[in-house]
Amino acid sequence: MLIALAIAGLFAGLAAGLFGIGGGVVIVPVLFFLLDSLGYTETAMHVAVSTSLATIILTSVRSVMAHNKRGAVDWRIIRTWSPWIVLGSVIGILLAGYFSKQVMLGIFGTVLILFAAQFYFGRPGWKLAPEMPVGILRAAIGAFNGALSSIMGIGGGTLGVTLMTLCGMPMHRAVATAAGWGVAIGFPGAIAAMIVGWGRDGLPPFSAGFVNLPAFALISVFTVLMAPVGAALAHKLDADRLRRLFGILLGLVSLRMLWQALGL
Repeated sequence: MLIALAIAGLFAGLAAGLFGIGGGVVIVPVLFFLLDSLGYTETAMHVAVSTSLATIILTSVRSVMAHNKRGAVDWRIIRTWSPWIVLGSVIGILLAGYFSKQVMLGIFGTVLILFAAQFYFGRPGWKLAPEMPVGILRAAIGAFNGALSSIMGIGGGTLGVTLMTLCGMPMHRAVATAAGWGVAIGFPGAIAAMIVGWGRDGLPPFSAGFVNLPAFALISVFTVLMAPVGAALAHKLDADRLRRLFGILLGLVSLRMLWQALGL
């Protein structure tokens, strides 16, 4: 289990820097299957999602700092969107406390496969708007992003990169900026998960609510180390190739989670 968590941390950190995501697309499946195999069947998905949210905090900070050194982060987007993302994150984790394992798996797999298709088959020329939304639309989309990301245990980059590129932002800048949304999702989401999951039956040892502390500590070490490596690679790869790699990663993970949700 320790070796698997270390490997998950390495890949999660690489993905965080490379794709602007918090690493949850790697951490959640690995933690879920590990905990499920150890007999924590009923709480495995909730613990995986919540622990992933906790690890996203450090990973996102490390990743956005690495991107910022290259001047790629749009701090105005982070400042104006973060309050709504924080609100949505808390709402999402409160709702997740009432969802079954199958519902959580189904949401995770379905959303990821939709975004995988968009990133793999999409084209840079596809645009929904010339710039990012403002006003009520920004509040609604930001809260939805935060809620769905916290339910899935991802850092907001999965949704954020898609939104930003469809609103005309270059891929590399979108990846760098979306990395900054992870803190706005991970921190309030992890705190809420500790409160909601406190005292629940069937939790793994050394868990604070739904957050498993040993998994958090071990994965965080490796994700923080690898995030700058991924960020460096992101600025060396071709933008179109980066989109396709992102799509393949999301597609593989989503299919595996949907398979499990259906009980196959």
